[in-house]
Amino acid sequence: MRGKVKNFILDLLYPKFCFNCGREGSYLCSDCQSTLEILSSHTEYRTQELKDLYFALPYRNPLIKNLTKLFKYEPFVKELAQPLTSLIITHFQLIEKSPADLADCILMPVPLEKRKLKWRGFNQAEEIGRELAQFFQIPLLNNVLAKIKETPPQVELSDEERKENIKGAFFCQSSEKIKGKKILLVDDIYTTGSTMEECAKVLKTAGAKEIIGIVVARG
Repeated sequence: MRGKVKNFILDLLYPKFCFNCGREGSYLCSDCQSTLEILSSHTEYRTQELKDLYFALPYRNPLIKNLTKLFKYEPFVKELAQPLTSLIITHFQLIEKSPADLADCILMPVPLEKRKLKWRGFNQAEEIGRELAQFFQIPLLNNVLAKIKETPPQVELSDEERKENIKGAFFCQSSEKIKGKKILLVDDIYTTGSTMEECAKVLKTAGAKEIIGIVVARG
């Protein structure tokens, strides 16, 4: 109840406006969200380290590009986690994948190194993971996988450079928590997949049974 009152007061003092059309009420209004072509089917996407990958829509959509940019870069709109996660949830609903299908899984966000986390103030993958954990009623482990090496932004690199850039960047701190478990590895965008592949490799080496990726959009 206290949280609802706080949110009500904040909405009065600092009303939200849709980043696409400017309508007051939310950062992504229902009309603008309805223009997004959320995928209503799923095609298995298996890689060397991932058993599968789920994504709500292609990254080519200009609105999604703008929203994820506002989420990850200045002005760092942390509250965009909810509307972006709702796209993933809608995708799961459209393909008729129920929370019961994921009951034996653990959610885990792709981590940030400490410097970038301090700069942004939050981990966008963790915020999405928290929303998914609440919806699916499954655990979120955000202190097992760590990024231990600072790396240049992946967006500035070629595919091969991305793979080399991210090698050795992650470490599993508590392997006993994931041994024999199915991990749902969460991030915002999947482009070349080098970051998620490296994370999945580390988790599997630490004893995870299988890794499935979940993102808002795929490039």
